[in-house]
Amino acid sequence: MKPCVLFSAALLAVSTLSVSAANWPQFRGPNHDGSTPETGLPESFSRSENVKWAADMPGPAASVPAVWGDKIFVSSSDPAKQKLLAMCLDAKTGKVAWQHEVTDGYQHDDRSNLASPSPCTDGERAFFFYGTSVLVAYDFAGKEVWKRDLGKDYGNFGTQWTYSSSPALDGGKLYIQVLQRNEAFIFQNLQKGDPKGKNESYILALDPATGKEIWRQVRPSDAVAESLEGFSTPVFHTYDGKRQMLISGGDTMTGHDAETGKELWRMVSYNTAKIGHWRHVPSPAAGDGIALVCAPKKEPVYAVKLDSKGTVEPVWVSDGKEVSSDVSTPLFYQGKFYVLDSDRKTLACVEPRTGKVVWRGEFPTRQKIEASPTGADGKIYAIDFMGNVFVVKAGGDSFQLVHQTTFGQEGTTSIKGDRICRAGIAVANGCLYIRAQDRLYCIGK
Repeated sequence: MKPCVLFSAALLAVSTLSVSAANWPQFRGPNHDGSTPETGLPESFSRSENVKWAADMPGPAASVPAVWGDKIFVSSSDPAKQKLLAMCLDAKTGKVAWQHEVTDGYQHDDRSNLASPSPCTDGERAFFFYGTSVLVAYDFAGKEVWKRDLGKDYGNFGTQWTYSSSPALDGGKLYIQVLQRNEAFIFQNLQKGDPKGKNESYILALDPATGKEIWRQVRPSDAVAESLEGFSTPVFHTYDGKRQMLISGGDTMTGHDAETGKELWRMVSYNTAKIGHWRHVPSPAAGDGIALVCAPKKEPVYAVKLDSKGTVEPVWVSDGKEVSSDVSTPLFYQGKFYVLDSDRKTLACVEPRTGKVVWRGEFPTRQKIEASPTGADGKIYAIDFMGNVFVVKAGGDSFQLVHQTTFGQEGTTSIKGDRICRAGIAVANGCLYIRAQDRLYCIGK
């Protein structure tokens, strides 16, 4: 075979690989929407079937692993030592490549722990963030590149519950979101917010190489009390050739210029009654020219056009009894939105432009499902509090459950709030990475 033919064949192999495979670099995957082009995942799996390896975790966490090539980055905890950990596992074996104790602390309420934010990676460094406000970067060999305490630099976080917004990478910047109350307060004998500061909600854009601030964008809101608190993560999406950053919380959703942080549009408030206990958890989801925001507490889902300007009304609003999400971030996959209702244990397939519900089905579980759904290989993957995994066929005209199994601790009928399964399933290397209460499983053919 001639050299040019060999070169062409190599290019074809590389291009084919790039289409069918992707890393899982952050909370909502390579596309910021919970989906991945990965294919060839096992049709059937369990704790004993198609398990490549299972790695014991030092302690629980709600964070989703980040996967890049042969590296898996995991935030974890050590309850006995009251430490928060940064870990790197070998993707082929599950063995620990390196592990660091990053900061003191474990939890300040009984519902979750301070290792809730998911790590992210840009292929050169891995970034770990914790509810203590400590942010650290390591190179792939495990050497610390830089470390900051954002609470010391910008004021203590003013959130009643465990801070859990994940860092996000996009366009060569590292983004951190802090949506908090506008005044300091005391909760369970802990100081929340900075009594000497302004307690503004803001978005930070940092240089991934140094951790230094590129810009800080204040994100105002007329919400009140706990409703100012947002535990979502920034989501990025390209529309009409422009990169937008989507932020949800404080009773609304806003679209920003991803390069500068400048606000482009803002949806009218979904909380006109100014209810004060509507903390916000789900991140936005975007696709087909539409961005979604889920109001809390079984309230509706709202849709906004991505080409909006100024203050805008939603283009459609769901029936909250049919399509709603208090915690899980919606998935955009193969042209449809999938909204998981954690309280009702249902999944709805929704047309982006119209809000029409194509189908809606109920998962066969009594446990809540707060982990966000993942789309891959023509399927949708979800996991409930106890580690029960459900696989649903994507698309179609009806809800089709094609597989279910459990990765929960054997013999366990109830678990503490900080030890429930809240981490969405990551997909990379032709494998599913499933975080149960006590270990991380790698599932593949």
